[in-house]
Amino acid sequence: MEPDQLVRTMREIAIDNGLLLAIAAFGIGITKSGFSGVSLVHVLIFAHVFGARTSTGIVLPMLIAGDTMAMFMYGKHANWTYILRMMPPAIVGVVVGWLMMHRIEESAYRPLIGGIILVLATMQILRMVRESWWTEVPHANWFAWCMGILVGITTMLANAAGPVFGLFLLAIGLPKQEFVATAAWFFLLLNLAKIPFSLNLGLIRGDTLVVNLLLVPLNLAGLMAGRMIVHRIPQRAVDFVILAFSAVAAIQMLVR
Repeated sequence: MEPDQLVRTMREIAIDNGLLLAIAAFGIGITKSGFSGVSLVHVLIFAHVFGARTSTGIVLPMLIAGDTMAMFMYGKHANWTYILRMMPPAIVGVVVGWLMMHRIEESAYRPLIGGIILVLATMQILRMVRESWWTEVPHANWFAWCMGILVGITTMLANAAGPVFGLFLLAIGLPKQEFVATAAWFFLLLNLAKIPFSLNLGLIRGDTLVVNLLLVPLNLAGLMAGRMIVHRIPQRAVDFVILAFSAVAAIQMLVR
């Protein structure tokens, strides 16, 4: 298929699924404002519309845009000790995920994404119900490396590492402002590091960037909306509802 035909096809898919994609892009922005439970929704929507593997390359530039915006809004509160501590194992995890993507068949990708989302949703719910399980985790190097490698693998395979990194920051006990700022800087740097690997896999192309140009403004709108409501709506209630829907959608991906 010629490049201009690819662009046309991708654009047609985006137009046909405009409302779903708008919700997902808006959700990326809300996620970056501190609503962690929203982070799994856009993964599921983009995987449904474009296919599980292709969607990872489409989502990545929008995550970078969202992280950049969040960094400018909240970045001065970041705790660099934990960013620098987690980055080396996360890069190792990205390489592991990249190698896995070279060997995973397309037919296996949808259930793999579904399984990852289901596990992460379960971890996020456990985090919310039993916070003491995580806050008692020692501040040890083995924990940082295990969580960092898991962050790298899940972000490379599905752009869904938010809940894993959230568990690490919860165990550390960062205040909310530091939590959001540290996550923004960490994922901005990590997502930038993923670009060469995604290019190598052919996941970022001219046609996918056209979709990004259409949807990135909604990232900013979501971030601004999230910033206005984050202190007014009980985040725990919102996260529970979203995680429940994410779990159901993930099970559907596994069954299919």
